[in-house]
Amino acid sequence: MTNTGYGGLRFDHRFAALPATFYTAMPAKGMMTKPKLLTANPSVAARIGLDSACFATPEFAEIFAGNAPLPGGKPLAMVYSGHQFGVWAGQLGDGRALLLGQVRDANQQLWDIQLKGSGRTPYSRMGDGRAVLRSCVREYLAGIALEGLGVPTTHALCLIGTGSMVQRETPEPGCVLTRIAPSHIRFGHFEHFAHHGMRNQIPLLLDHVINEYFPGLSYREYLSTLATRTAELIGDWQAIGFAHGVMNTDNMSALGFTIDYGPYGFLDRFDLGFICNHSDHQGRYRFDCQPEIAHWNLLALCTALQSMIPWSESQDILKSFYPTLIARYHSRMMAKLGLPSEASDRTLWQDFLMLLQESQADYTLSLRALAEWLRTQAGKLPFAHAEGAEQWLATYRDVLKGYGTPVQIAEAMDRHNPQYILRNWLAEEVIRALEDHDDPAPLHKLESVLAQPFNDHSDCLPWRAPPPAHYSGLAVSCSS
Repeated sequence: MTNTGYGGLRFDHRFAALPATFYTAMPAKGMMTKPKLLTANPSVAARIGLDSACFATPEFAEIFAGNAPLPGGKPLAMVYSGHQFGVWAGQLGDGRALLLGQVRDANQQLWDIQLKGSGRTPYSRMGDGRAVLRSCVREYLAGIALEGLGVPTTHALCLIGTGSMVQRETPEPGCVLTRIAPSHIRFGHFEHFAHHGMRNQIPLLLDHVINEYFPGLSYREYLSTLATRTAELIGDWQAIGFAHGVMNTDNMSALGFTIDYGPYGFLDRFDLGFICNHSDHQGRYRFDCQPEIAHWNLLALCTALQSMIPWSESQDILKSFYPTLIARYHSRMMAKLGLPSEASDRTLWQDFLMLLQESQADYTLSLRALAEWLRTQAGKLPFAHAEGAEQWLATYRDVLKGYGTPVQIAEAMDRHNPQYILRNWLAEEVIRALEDHDDPAPLHKLESVLAQPFNDHSDCLPWRAPPPAHYSGLAVSCSS
């Protein structure tokens, strides 16, 4: 049953209806300081049915800093487990997150409203349950960036500055992020019950997920759907040049979208071995390993679900994972080259990427430059000096025949190749403006650019560029 609460939200606390073994009911700890709204996203508010006029009220910052309860909410911290960097980590859970409640939108879609950084929970282990400004800004922007590029993702409603400092390597400004998603259930939820002698809880969780998000599917059909969604998601990541950075099983969505942004990164120069996470010393989660890791994580999920889906059947289901991923990636890459997916086999884009790798060329700018070269038949391509470049261009010209004029192909490419991506140096500019000058204007501007990354944004042309020299050494770690 739904009931209307704060700002017109229609609450329906489905996860809280599960047994207490799935969570700890508790209020947010709050900060006991004067919170400040840094930014809020009206489109995300509209998505969950929240009246954005609430942004201007004093209680909005208090509620979403965790200082005041959300009227109508039912806060709880989820418990789950997981493999971290390939090693079983045991019990984890919402150590710095808190599910304020669940709401229905106008289409009866269920949405989680979750705080990140609102204080300690029983699952915080040695952590303080807090979040810092830089990590919250990065997650807020990441959801906007991936949605702008057509990739399934969680979303962020707002950022609240807490007015207090949080100790990391050095003291940093504290922040609370409010994020929404259809669900924050992860692979690690199933692993938790499988590894802690509570397999009788797995059918309850699986039934909850299927009944709410995949109605009518059998257990096997759900696993097949999740494997397909995950494969397509990774294909999307690879095509847009996105590296997640921490693909632990507790960071994998049971619904198949991008969740838990930490030390992520977008490719500047093309590098298959790109490691975006400074804490990933072995390179487990480097860019070209993401397909393999996603499959590994699905195998871990299958292990947890063995009491529901026999191992042999789950392995038959996963046989389609790599073909699905490759098909999705191929389709996206051909679109980036201005072609339908059936126009050529995948050697065309594979050879193109090898030219970029050899040239250390910028991934995003190279694709835009290729379109401009087609349009004008002039200009120097960033990979033109690489061995095999002339042969590849000749092959590319031959493939293009029959699919339109060069100008038409270039226009098609521009619809699939953004002018702007969320480069780390742009996020750093925004963070420093907030930390050093209390200036949210760059954040607001970058939000609007990332929401429409294919547009010109003529007043932001410098943001298309690779990192300036003084930002070339940026490192992002798990604490980011």
